[in-house]
Amino acid sequence: MRISRVIEETGVSKQGVYDIQKAFLGAGNVTEFLTRKKRETPAVEPKVTGEIEARVIALACTEAPKGYARWTLRMLADNSVALGYVDSLSHMAVKRLLKKQNINLS
Repeated sequence: MRISRVIEETGVSKQGVYDIQKAFLGAGNVTEFLTRKKRETPAVEPKVTGEIEARVIALACTEAPKGYARWTLRMLADNSVALGYVDSLSHMAVKRLLKKQNINLS
């Protein structure tokens, strides 16, 4: 089958067809091509578990520290570390956690 016909029939780009062809030829056999490779390195355990999420959310729901109108992401991260919930936590991790739970600090 010609490449142009494959592109037309599948809607895959020309480069995509060549990439698939290269992967197929490099695989050795059809079964190896169609099965996923095993991970070379083990998966990294997530730093923020469900228990830690619950503690950070509970902290976010409390009254802001004296002198502040509301919690900031950095304050939540810093206080989570100070309270011993985790060894380290970035404000962006707190942002993702709160966004996942649809919690708005404002």
